[in-house]
Amino acid sequence: MAKVADLEKQLLEIPNQEAYEKRIAELEILLDEHDQAAASSKGTTGWLLDIALYLVIPLLLLLLAHWLIVVVYDTKMIYLRIVSMILPLPFAYFLFRAHPHKLLPWFIGTAFLSITSVIGMSWITSMVDHSPVFPQNLFEWKELIEYSASIAFSFLTGMLLGGVAYASKQRHRRKTRISPFMKAVATGLGDGKMSPSNIYTIMKTMQDYGATVIALGTTALSLYTGLKGIVGS
Repeated sequence: MAKVADLEKQLLEIPNQEAYEKRIAELEILLDEHDQAAASSKGTTGWLLDIALYLVIPLLLLLLAHWLIVVVYDTKMIYLRIVSMILPLPFAYFLFRAHPHKLLPWFIGTAFLSITSVIGMSWITSMVDHSPVFPQNLFEWKELIEYSASIAFSFLTGMLLGGVAYASKQRHRRKTRISPFMKAVATGLGDGKMSPSNIYTIMKTMQDYGATVIALGTTALSLYTGLKGIVGS
């Protein structure tokens, strides 16, 4: 009996799976707080460097592409639209792949990049043929908005894909974490008739591939808004 009591005492001293998972969750929260603190403590210099690398440089490259394609070589506009849809994506991807960022400032930056690019292209054209810089009628405003939207959706796609890449890098320390929203949706789909393991599988699938599906949607929108006017004309 003494041996049995000793074994039971040893078993009680062994941490259970729930304790391990609780401790892992606590460590993950600390790591997330550290990442967010590091991102928010970059200072003015860090923000200016990010703006220069990921907004100003793609803006200048888009204007250079417009000057080469439209002014120098005077070739088809579809080439400029394709470049405009491809070029912003890798900049946003590498920005969000490195570490997490606040979304609102970069949504504003995306709008700045897209609108400034199109107006800048119009200004370059006006330097050559003395046409007005800003749209003069509803049709021209519609074209400006659609062209700006295609550039914006390209940048947003890069942001989403970069976020997915960052999340996959952290996945080795976040295997047990599931978004509460995904948990609620998966449980609702199960309607009480699915096993916990099946619900967990659904939650993991939704969390892993949800951002990728959204990225595909923004890519499709970028293609549609960028090529609609060219292909349809």
